[in-house]
Amino acid sequence: MTTAEVVRNFFEKVRSGKEPEAAHSLMAERVLAHQITAENEVTVERSPANYADHVREMIEAYGTFSLNIEEFLIQDDRVYVRWKQIGVHVGEVDGFSPTGKPIVEIASAVYRVENGKIAEYWIQIDREGIRVQLERNAEDFLSP
Repeated sequence: MTTAEVVRNFFEKVRSGKEPEAAHSLMAERVLAHQITAENEVTVERSPANYADHVREMIEAYGTFSLNIEEFLIQDDRVYVRWKQIGVHVGEVDGFSPTGKPIVEIASAVYRVENGKIAEYWIQIDREGIRVQLERNAEDFLSP
């Protein structure tokens, strides 16, 4: 598979929540995940099994969500992807009880592919936007 095909398959199968176990064929055994946030940048080590569990946790929190790729750019061994994920708040998220209301996540990442598998990525998620939605939905849920 080409670099673009690896990342596209990762999104269509794994990140979408349709086939989380496909992470084993699309991710290296050790993936460096650079989580870039304004308040605290961290790098965590992920495995395909760990990532599949992460996707299942998203499904527990947001139900069967939709994931739309809005931008997909390739350069050498890297692919930039920007996406919009829309789910319904069905599980506890950051201390917020489920409201059954929609939650939209806007995020982007650069994936580095090595030997036909994702080996590293740098991700940014609009966490503040999610927090605002969770707060607003909680207020609306509690209001008569």
